[in-house]
This record gives sequence, C-alpha cells and structure tokens, in this order.
Amino acid sequence: MGKTKNNKFKRPSFSPDGLPATPVKQTGDESEDEDSPAAELLDKLQSPSADVREYACASISRVVQQSQTIPGFLQRDAVRKIGPLLLDRSLAVRETAAGALRNLSACGGPEVCEDMVRQDALTPLSALLRECCTGFDMSSSPTMKGQKRTVEDVANEAVNLLWNLCESSSTAVSVFNKAGLLDVLLHCLQRHPQNMELAISAAHCMHTVTEENEELVRNVNAAVFGVLENILSSTHTSMEYTLLRTLAAGKRTHDTGCSQTLTALTTTLSHSLSLDAGELIPELWHAESAHARPAGHEAEEMEEDVRDEKMNGRKPNERMSKPKNDISDLLPRDRLELREAKALLSAQQTSLEIIVNMCCSDEPSDDEWEEMSSSDESEVCADGMSDTNSSLFSPLCLSAELHTILLNHSIPQQILKKAEFPSAAALELCSKYPTWKCLLKKMHRVQCRALTCLHNILSSMDTESLDGASGLQAVAQHLSSLVFSSAEALKDEEFLEAVTSALRSLLQIMATKNIPQCMTPHQLMIFCEAATSCELVSVRVNALAILGITGSSLSKEKNTADTLQLIGSALLNIAVKDSNLVVCGEALDALFDVFADGDEAEKAGKNMNLLSSLKALQPGFRLRKEGRGKYSPDQLCVLDNIRINLKRFISYLENLNPKK
Repeated sequence: MGKTKNNKFKRPSFSPDGLPATPVKQTGDESEDEDSPAAELLDKLQSPSADVREYACASISRVVQQSQTIPGFLQRDAVRKIGPLLLDRSLAVRETAAGALRNLSACGGPEVCEDMVRQDALTPLSALLRECCTGFDMSSSPTMKGQKRTVEDVANEAVNLLWNLCESSSTAVSVFNKAGLLDVLLHCLQRHPQNMELAISAAHCMHTVTEENEELVRNVNAAVFGVLENILSSTHTSMEYTLLRTLAAGKRTHDTGCSQTLTALTTTLSHSLSLDAGELIPELWHAESAHARPAGHEAEEMEEDVRDEKMNGRKPNERMSKPKNDISDLLPRDRLELREAKALLSAQQTSLEIIVNMCCSDEPSDDEWEEMSSSDESEVCADGMSDTNSSLFSPLCLSAELHTILLNHSIPQQILKKAEFPSAAALELCSKYPTWKCLLKKMHRVQCRALTCLHNILSSMDTESLDGASGLQAVAQHLSSLVFSSAEALKDEEFLEAVTSALRSLLQIMATKNIPQCMTPHQLMIFCEAATSCELVSVRVNALAILGITGSSLSKEKNTADTLQLIGSALLNIAVKDSNLVVCGEALDALFDVFADGDEAEKAGKNMNLLSSLKALQPGFRLRKEGRGKYSPDQLCVLDNIRINLKRFISYLENLNPKK
C-alpha cells in the first residue's frame, strides 16, 4: 500500500472563502431567454445620461447573481458593451461597471472568466487601475477631494475583478505580468491606512498572482518587500489588519532563507491562529447589536435580516447560495463587526494554507519516486484523484530551523485546536441571524484546513516533536472524537476528505511505531462504511487505506481473526463492486496488507475463503486485446497494476496453504 502524500493548497476560485465556482453553460437557443432583462439593460448602457448608465450597470450586477440569467447577457456581447464603461467620464459609472463585471466573473465561473479575457476585458481594466492610482496621488487637489473615496471604491471593484480573472485564467496572469500590474497592486496595498478594504483586496489578488508564477516572483524587488515589511510590522489589533498581515506573510514565503524573515512569518501566522473565533464572533455580534439596535430589539434585527434574504431571492431559513455564486465578501460598510468576523476567519484559513504549503515540496525527490509502490502509481495515473480541489505533493522534510520555529510558536498545538468543531455558541448565533450565516461555511472551512494541515505536519515532523507515542495517541483520540461526535459530520464530503487524510497519515505513523490504535472495530466499520459511500474518490481511497493499516496492525495481535474477517469481507466487497478502478486497486492493496502475514490473518482468510474469492475476482481484471479499447491509458495502467498484484498474492496464498 502506497504512502500518503501531502496536500498543497492552491487558491480556490473567486473569494477568500475558498468556495469554487461552477461554470455556466451557454445555450444557443435564445428562444428560452425571451423574458431575460439582458437586452433592455444592455441597451441602457448606451444612454447619454450617466445616471441611466449607472442604473443599468448596477442592475446587471444584481441580476447576474442569478446564474441562469448569465447566458442571456453573454449571448448579447455583454463584456464588450460593459468594458468601455470602465473608463466612463462618470466615476459612479466606472464603479458600477466594474462591479457588474466582477459579479459576472464570480457567478459565471471559469469559462466565463476565460471568455472575458478573450474579449480583452483586461485592456480597459488595466487602464482603469492605473488611472485610479493616479487619482490616489491627486487626492489632495481640489478637483479630486470630493471624489477621493469614490476613486478608491472604483479601484476596489477593479482589483476584485482582476483577482477573479487571474484566479481562473493563466492568460490573465500572463497579461498581468506583461502589463506590470504588480506596481498597481502595490500602490493599492499602501492605501491600508486610508482604505483597508482596498488593501485587503489587493493583498488577496497578489496572493493569487504570485502563486506558481516564477516570472513574477523573480522580478519582485526591494520596493515590494519594503511594503510587505511595513504591513508585517504594523501593530494594529483589528481583525482586518490581522488578515492583511497574514496575506503579506504569505508573500514572504518566497524569501524564507533568512532566519529573521522566517521567525517574523511564523509569528504572524501564530498570532492569527491563537485568536479564538468561538469567543470573538459572539463578542463582535453583541457589539454590533449594541450600537445597531436598542436593547431588547434583537427580534427586529432578525425580521430585517429575513427581509434582506427575501430581497436577495432566498426564502427565510433557506440554505445559503451554492458556491458557484457566492459573493459573501460583498458586505455593507456599516457592518463593521461582521466584516471583522469574516476577516478573522479568512486570516485563519489563509494561515493554515500557508503552513500546509510550507510543509510541501513541488516535486518528489528521486528516492521518493523509487519508493512509490504500485498503488501509488495507480493513484498518480488515474484521473479519479482529480476529484479533489487540491493537487497532491510529496512530503518535504522540514529544515531543522523551520522545525524549531514552528514548535517554539506552538503551531502544532494551535492547528490541533483549530481542527476541533467550531464553537456551539458561535454556530447557534450565526444560524439564528441570517446576515451572519455567511460565517457558518467559513468556520467549517477553517476546521477542514486545520485537519489537512495536521496531516502535513504529521508527515513532515518527527514523532518526538509531537510528544512521542503518548502525543500521537492523544491526537488519535482527538480525531476519533471528531469523527464520532456528530452524525452530520459523516455526511460532509469536505470534512470527510480532510479528516480521512489526517487519520490515514496518523495511523500509518502509529503502525510503524507499533503504537496501539484507538478505534474499536465497531467504530472503524461505521466510519469506513460512511467514507466508502462518499462520492469523492480520495475519501474512499483514504478509508480503504485506514482499513488496511488497522487490519495489518491487528494481524500481529492475538484473537483478532473475527475482526480481520470483518475487515477482509468489507475490502473484498468494495474491490468487486466499486466502479472506480483506483478504489478497486486500493481495496485490493489494503486486503493484501491485512492478510500478508500472521496466524490470525491466515485463520481469518480460511474462514472467509479468501483464496477462492480472489481467484473468482481475477478474470474481471484480465482484458483481451479487443477489450482494451474501452479504457484510457491511465485506466489501463491501473488495471495492469491490479492484475499483476492480484496474481502475485494468489500465488503467495497457494504456496502458503501446503504448509498446513
């Protein structure tokens, strides 16, 4: 059975929430779109009245939040019609035009973003951003004084649009590099004393465009590092400043050769993770309530929130929008406490992602490639693994210096704390008040990021750094309590992917150290039954690996034959019935590990007629020449590995039987 690889986070599409977008399908039949408001609104963009143009852009911005309306706008060349308004004479029109394109990109998905780039939306956008930066510099002049805030509003919408496009399109990143737009983002970052919202948007955009962008990273100069250092050294205690410092720290990971930089980076991440969202979110809500409503008027606020939801097209208590059109970062400026709460959770999510990436390398070493087992090869060549949102990478052995710094800042303990379920009080409060519901997904996402981070830390740090066997057993008990404390948790795919990865890594380490496992056979089967029925291939593979690791450990103990037979039957059933070849291969690999050695394993194998069952399974993996055309090269790779390993194990069992 192959060793587990670490997850490295790529920024998910469109928002710091980590919520991916779903592409919008464009239909060629306009007859279905007769009632679309697109035609009328796009016509209004040509009005000589700035007020009418502003109204049209604002209306488009609102309408495209309903993704079913987007094809109607795309069919009528909306991008080319809205694009020139980014340079309209009216700053109000510029702002609403940028907002319309921003929402179109956020709600339309990657295909819409690519289409916007192809239609040259970046040319007027780049010009707009440079004009905005000039407006910052001219803010003291009489003509700009009254419009300074508006210039920054325009810039914020434009930066968010740029962020969306670069997140989804490599062409947009290439244009960004050639146009030298990093200077623009730097200018926006420097506005943090005057406009934190703009600075955070710029920091998020920079966080995206510098990822895996060697051309840009090579050209980062002292001026960029100077701005980042200025932000990192700020002492403001607001949550938005915490988020800004965290994003700035993320950019310094490109320059971790310096001990001082590494310490400053880790200090920033540690501070972010040390904050208790479970306490702070209720405090922020009470602070908002105190100045927004007189005492005893909470019901009034709930009624207003329900009215807001109705205006946004949702029924009261209906679940929040699906990820494809999540624009929850567009919070009103007067909801300062809500913005602070959102910034706190975004900072913690980003901190965890940075730590995950610090514990990963981009390529396996030569030794790691040679050590990969056949099941690893199956996982690599099967496209089923692409169901996850993260790319898979091999562990990076942390440098002694980074190892020490992480421990000195209590990073592993903070990660473990964040891996717990969110505070019940915070969850109840956010569930009760609709405008705070946007935080629910963010709280759970922080937990999932922490679990993935824990997986990487376990793979990258030596056992003694985690307090040896007793420390690992404590972590194991913690993960087990997470899994079995909530029936709903076993239905959450994102949580299952994160917790199974962490548990797989932990159990593998414990098995190599001969440390007793913590789950009872009953718990193990409940957990794996839920995980193996999950649609995500990675979750099913992790669950099977966990069964294999646990079974292999139990095979070395006495009086475990019944449990081994239970595990073996489950693995065999999955190998026969699962439709995904990667999962079948992992089930068989786990089966081979469980029954590879030991008297208890041999007894269980005989009781369940393992040899005859495997022989009956063998023909299903033999392909005649004419049948190979049904499978892709990657699938054939997996099938060949399964066939070879199955043949070898059957031979092993046949040679084993005559001894008795």
